[in-house]
Amino acid sequence: MENSDVREPLIEVEGNEVIRGKWWNRVLDADEAKQQVLFSLPMIITNGFYYLIPLISVMFAGHLGQLHLAGATLANSWATVSGYAFMVGLSGALETLCGQGFGAKSFKLLGIHLQTACITSTIFSIIISFIWFFTEQLLLFLRQDPQIAETAGLYTKFLIPSIFAYGYIQNILRFLQTQSVVRPLILFSSIPLVFHIGITYCLVHLTPLGFKGAPLATSITLWLTFFLLVAYVMFSKEFKLTWHGFSLESFCYIYTNLKLAIPSAAMVCLEYWAFEILVFLAGLMPNSEVTTSLIAICVNTEAITFNFTYGLSAAASTRVSNELGAGRPDRAKSAMIVTLKLCGVLALILVLALGFGHNIWAGLFSDSSEIIKSFASLTPLLAISIVIDSLQGVLSGIVDWYDMWYVVSSIRTHVDNNVHTMDQVAAA
Repeated sequence: MENSDVREPLIEVEGNEVIRGKWWNRVLDADEAKQQVLFSLPMIITNGFYYLIPLISVMFAGHLGQLHLAGATLANSWATVSGYAFMVGLSGALETLCGQGFGAKSFKLLGIHLQTACITSTIFSIIISFIWFFTEQLLLFLRQDPQIAETAGLYTKFLIPSIFAYGYIQNILRFLQTQSVVRPLILFSSIPLVFHIGITYCLVHLTPLGFKGAPLATSITLWLTFFLLVAYVMFSKEFKLTWHGFSLESFCYIYTNLKLAIPSAAMVCLEYWAFEILVFLAGLMPNSEVTTSLIAICVNTEAITFNFTYGLSAAASTRVSNELGAGRPDRAKSAMIVTLKLCGVLALILVLALGFGHNIWAGLFSDSSEIIKSFASLTPLLAISIVIDSLQGVLSGIVDWYDMWYVVSSIRTHVDNNVHTMDQVAAA
């Protein structure tokens, strides 16, 4: 009995510890969460920094005057819906092709698929360049204010070189991401961002270019980023298995790439279009300089938060892809559940930051008290939209691996239209 009395509390304590451990694991798989955070945090920072590059140019242009802010924001929205978003979507094919290739240990195919994606990006970049050259005429056709359309058209012409670099950058990022090489990307995104601030300031304020210097700075910085990434892939020993130099074999996979890239681009474009269409609708309202600027700030705010959650989506996509490629569907399901929980926490943090710092954020775009005050009134609706969009963004990344591109495209169109109509009504 005496020995039993001694052992009983020890057994009870040990049992409680086991129960607590099981309860914690039911709430969150700590090991999986740690792995995803370590993977996604660099991607979140990287995506945020890359998105800030063109946005900083808009901020510099916006402080030149209200017309310049309206023109720059409209041009940035146009560039996003007609070019940047499409390039992000095209690169999504590499998440599948490179992810499954890496999981199946077919390392050489990763480099070949990267080259194929760059060939595809080049073709579409040429097409987009012609569209961007006639931006003013297209915006006038969409009944935008003539002065704002002219300013936006000028801005977009100086962005044309950037679309090529942006597409290549997205492809390289997916190539690295599927190999879980993400931490060095913080360095390769932070260095160009710091230089971009200096380049933009010099071109806008210290040269005769003025307003035209803002988009030109974006093009210069994105090409600088591309060359840094190319040097890293070509000269780092880390990619000796996946990068074997240029190969004509890459042309044989163009059709395979397009079968995944086009639906992926459609999904991403629908996501961005649901945001950016509000900017074009704002241009049809009275006092279009103010309404266009205001809605553009809201759209860019949500786009930034989407880029943050896209990092988690990338982590989920890569984990699911690798586990499926290795024949472990149960672990793929576990990774998906952990990602959703992490996404909820991230969305809450972003909403709180927006709630407490909305005046400071709006002030980065404009000195106008009218715009800052109006942005504050839209913050509650914007917060709701951020939470919903964060969760559906991660879910879409998961569904990609079950070949449901077309289903998601349809669902996303209806949901986004309903959610963002609230923002439009509030702004009106």
